[in-house]
Amino acid sequence: MAVQTVLAHLDEPPVLAALGVGVHGPAGQVDVFMLPDMWQLHLYDYEADLTVDGTAHAIRPGRVSLVPPGAEVRYRYRGRSEHLYAHLRLGSAGTPHSVPVIQRAGPELDTLKAQLRQALAAWPSTPARATAEVWAALWRIALLPPPREQSARAVHPAVATATALIEARLSESLTVPEIARAAGVSHNHLTRLFRAATGDTVVGYIRARRMERAHHFLRATTLSVAAVAASVGIPDLQAFNKACRRELGASPRGIRTAGPAARGSATP
Repeated sequence: MAVQTVLAHLDEPPVLAALGVGVHGPAGQVDVFMLPDMWQLHLYDYEADLTVDGTAHAIRPGRVSLVPPGAEVRYRYRGRSEHLYAHLRLGSAGTPHSVPVIQRAGPELDTLKAQLRQALAAWPSTPARATAEVWAALWRIALLPPPREQSARAVHPAVATATALIEARLSESLTVPEIARAAGVSHNHLTRLFRAATGDTVVGYIRARRMERAHHFLRATTLSVAAVAASVGIPDLQAFNKACRRELGASPRGIRTAGPAARGSATP
């Protein structure tokens, strides 16, 4: 069955008209309505049925919907139902994004909840903050992968633990066995999981992340080369120089003074 989608322009911040927690069900099991000139954003934590311009959708906990202006919506509830919502207007600048009318938030669910709750807390006393949170949530929703891709991209908990540890300790000496212990798996098993998830070895991933961070520090800060080297776990300046030449194509000082074209070499 084809997925019902809408085209949303997100290059400009939305204009918020309302934010809140909708409570439905007690006054009636069915709501039918439309917002003639506003988009509807909903984040659900219950089961119900939704019809948008005649197309039926299943509402389930953890799903998010984005309904365009002028669409007739029909909700059929199964009891008391509460959801976070935002009513807003979108601009017309930039390239539109095709977004499913309703989709699973997947691993982004907690972040979306936090963004919408922060927007609600800021509204209406700090509308700029509320707008920023909703705009960020809209971009997150627009970039959600399809369900099959979400399953394919599901990260093994051991890999998630390992990558978090690596990010937190890039400035320190790291070994695969200690990372594997922290992730609760064997050295060999972590190696297999990492290869499947990232296409790289654990050591290769660490090296790439160190070089990416080094490139950023060299280009965007005035930290000394020695300080940059220490911050990415390669305090030996000779080794750092060799790593930069090998991975980034230039010496640390060359990277710092190079033109914008050198940025491309930082992509691992």
